[in-house]
Amino acid sequence: MALPLLPGTSFNRNVGKEKFHKSQHWGFCNNVSMLVSEDKPGIGGELLLGQKMKPKYSEFPKGMGSDAPSWVAFDKQVLSFDAYLEDEVPDRSQENYRIRRYKIYFYLEDDTIQVNEPALKNSGMLQGTFIRRHRISLPPPDEDQFYTVHHFNINIDIIFYGWTFKIYDCDTFTKNFLKKIGVKLNPPGQCPEDPYMKMRRETLDCMEPLRPYESFDTLKQFLEYDRKVLRFFCLWDDSASVFGDCRELILHYFLSDDTIEVKEVMPHNSGRDAMSLFLQRRKLPKYGPPGVYQPGQITDRTVLNVYSGLTENRADGYLLDKYKLGKVDQEFYKDCDLFIGATINVWGRKVLLCDCDEFTKTYYKTKYGIENFTSIPCKAPPPPKIERKFPPYTGFGSEEDSLRSCISLTPTPHQKNFKKFLEKDSYGNISNTLRFFAKLFTHKCADVDRMFVISYFLSDDTISVFEPIERNSGITGGKFLKRIRVKKPGQEVFKSELSEYVKAEELYIGAKVNVNGYLFLLLSADEYTLNYMEMNSDKFPMSSIELVLQKLKEEESKSREIKQVFAAADCRHTKMVDYNTFRDIIMSLTVGKLTDHEVITLARHYQVPKDTSPDMNVLIAQAHEQLKKNTFENFERLIATCVYQDREKKKVLPSKDIRRLCKSSRLPLTDDLLGSILSGFEDSKEQINYESFFCALNWRMNPMPELEAPSYMKERYEDEWLGMPSPIPVKYVNYIRLLKDVFGLEEE
Repeated sequence: MALPLLPGTSFNRNVGKEKFHKSQHWGFCNNVSMLVSEDKPGIGGELLLGQKMKPKYSEFPKGMGSDAPSWVAFDKQVLSFDAYLEDEVPDRSQENYRIRRYKIYFYLEDDTIQVNEPALKNSGMLQGTFIRRHRISLPPPDEDQFYTVHHFNINIDIIFYGWTFKIYDCDTFTKNFLKKIGVKLNPPGQCPEDPYMKMRRETLDCMEPLRPYESFDTLKQFLEYDRKVLRFFCLWDDSASVFGDCRELILHYFLSDDTIEVKEVMPHNSGRDAMSLFLQRRKLPKYGPPGVYQPGQITDRTVLNVYSGLTENRADGYLLDKYKLGKVDQEFYKDCDLFIGATINVWGRKVLLCDCDEFTKTYYKTKYGIENFTSIPCKAPPPPKIERKFPPYTGFGSEEDSLRSCISLTPTPHQKNFKKFLEKDSYGNISNTLRFFAKLFTHKCADVDRMFVISYFLSDDTISVFEPIERNSGITGGKFLKRIRVKKPGQEVFKSELSEYVKAEELYIGAKVNVNGYLFLLLSADEYTLNYMEMNSDKFPMSSIELVLQKLKEEESKSREIKQVFAAADCRHTKMVDYNTFRDIIMSLTVGKLTDHEVITLARHYQVPKDTSPDMNVLIAQAHEQLKKNTFENFERLIATCVYQDREKKKVLPSKDIRRLCKSSRLPLTDDLLGSILSGFEDSKEQINYESFFCALNWRMNPMPELEAPSYMKERYEDEWLGMPSPIPVKYVNYIRLLKDVFGLEEE
């Protein structure tokens, strides 16, 4: 799209002799694009009118010629304006508004505008392109027009989509262009300072330290020698001391900062603790240990405190002592002090440099011209063989590994029970993991309500403890104990025999387990754990129903009393009671003879089976919902088809024929739902009354109440067991069968 008519952009070429063609081409004069015509005479040898009026160079900026399209003439020419915006900041005490700076670009080729916000470090705001490049309409009531170059100037407000930008300056090209097209420029303004940034700068200025500073230029050495290290192989002969021997060391000299670190080469079966470093990386003094100095005696600077006077407005000043009088000089080892055969002092230990690597040899050849690098043997003599007995456990590693390291000179790992690991490892739906819900047995108020999940892995007899994460509890939760074997308490630590560990047979509901000093009370177990214990009742006597019934038979003298208590609890004569009532009655009458795990075993054996079959009304309601969604109403045609197939007029058809008819008619029901409804209408001969079946599915003739949304509230147990909510293993218990099996009592 072309720009609006600007001064000098066009003139009438049909005046006089200008109607004749003249040869011309594009040229440049003083870096300004212009049309250059060849000076050829017209009719009669006279110059044409356009040649007489043509100046030597163009008086307009690039793109102002009349013979070229505007998008070609003004290509890649953009006006740049500096603007700012006052952004209101509500509900903040630090600032009421902020100043945001922008760059407004006006593209001359198509009158498009783009607004960018320069990125400000640590501003916390999204910056970059604020308004993408496009033509912007004027604010109301002139929204049918667009911004042009004549709407821009300095020290004016310009509105883009409700945002008021205040233009305070522009670049040199923009100023020249606006002047040449006849725009009178306003004097440039100044962008106000952001009050919050001003406050931050004043705060940082107050935080700047006033102490003197003397720079030490070590950057050149660091950049030149970074990652370049000299390596020497050393020997420290400590055989003169008691139980001393020769020890191999490796010395590293860092050329970037003249520091030294020493590592020890630890031979196999040396009996020493493996240390990462013999000497940490630092500057090594030649005459060490140098002694103990007073604080401030060893320093890189000497500061003189000078006061300007005793006036009211006294200013404190500090001055560095460039002569450094009284400074303690220390001599440190340099690269020139290290060579093969030299003995250095490593904090009182005489260390002999025996050899070095190839990089070190090349470095000394290049810098110092050393050619002799004859190495000195630094291998320490092998220690004498000593006959040893099996010592007690040292406390490092596991007891099995320590014992295996004492059996032979070549330590072999402890052989685990691989057969047991394969048999008891988790596979498929079988986890072989016993999980218990427990809590801490403690008197601390902060730890009383903490709950834990204790997992016992049958494959390797290890235990892990996990604390469920509870929001807003003040406790982090998560892994409380990683998967390890747990020792039984009260055992001697340093002994030759192996320790005893907690076994699976010792875990049951109601037991107290000591896990590394923490006493846990087991409250409940998951379904898999209870089933596993009942199937292996020979190892878990608490889950043996025979042993539990044997204990109850010992209370035969209280049989009448037990029956009366159960009858009083069963007011409606349903022959069953809930688990909490059952547990209270059994625990009160047996007077502590039964544990919590045995009561759960008894309740699980005599529990009332749950009704797993779905309600027919619910199934039909689900079917109606599916039929409504698919707007299926062809029930009369289905009944007519069944009447046609019913040759004997018995009003019944086999179930398989009804299923085939539903499938062929594309009844919009799933296979499981259709099969469940058909099974509910079958008789003893697997036949279905098709009229009653399809009438029940007719959602218009026999509407069913809509299904209620399932409640997502968890079941609430009102009984509290040991101060915490008790998990209910079963819902109801049939006490009549229990009394009959134990005491032989029949129902009256």
